[in-house]
Amino acid sequence: MKPALTDMEKYVTQKSGTEPPFDNAYWNNHAEGIYVDVQSGAPLFSSTDKFDSGTGWPSFTKPIDPKSVRENTDVSAGMTRNEVRSVNGNSHLGHVFDDGPADKGGMRFCINSAALRFIPKDKMTAEGYGEYLKLFQK
Repeated sequence: MKPALTDMEKYVTQKSGTEPPFDNAYWNNHAEGIYVDVQSGAPLFSSTDKFDSGTGWPSFTKPIDPKSVRENTDVSAGMTRNEVRSVNGNSHLGHVFDDGPADKGGMRFCINSAALRFIPKDKMTAEGYGEYLKLFQK
């Protein structure tokens, strides 16, 4: 049985909220591993694609599998942005922008930590994500 979502996790994933920058679990996490949907457990992002965007939220150049996320037009903040949602959990994750590292495709998936659960590389097999260890082979 998966634990109930915290108030912040509910706010972000169910109400399309945004957590505070620089005051969230993973903005400055540099450990190897994968980030999964806090609701469904679906693998979403890898530390191999994470970079420091200076925004205060975890930022990634791409999802592990492009089919694991979908984009919607979001005009809620008085501007047009591309919202990112998980396909499996239908969770609001964050937004995607075209100002990421040019040498890695130019995209910045700016994701709320509250929408994610981090699985450290050394616990991936035990937690059922062993097939994703290939992401860390050089």
